[in-house]
Amino acid sequence: MKKKLFSITKKDFDIQTFRSGGKGGQKQNKTDSGVRIIHRQSGATGESRTERSQHQNKKLAFQRLVKSVKFKVWLSRVVFEIGQNKTIEEMVEEDLMPKNLKIECRDNKDNWREMK
Repeated sequence: MKKKLFSITKKDFDIQTFRSGGKGGQKQNKTDSGVRIIHRQSGATGESRTERSQHQNKKLAFQRLVKSVKFKVWLSRVVFEIGQNKTIEEMVEEDLMPKNLKIECRDNKDNWREMK
């Protein structure tokens, strides 16, 4: 069974668009295709201006933000605090202890029963 530690939504980010210049000529000069995404709590940023499409730049900026060291450090700290000062590995190990496992068996008629 998966446990949801916490969630991050679009409301946790500031998304800024800007004119990016570069390839694309007049289209780049007229449209706000560059994207900068800032995660408020960690201060991590991701930016992209390489593509002509704002949608593609938004995707790249978000990927860069998630891969940033600042975001990873913040994420580790939050998970550590939520896990009662345990690392993810320690939490997984605890969940896999025999007392926390439930083994089920299925018969030929797709009936499930718990094994003891």
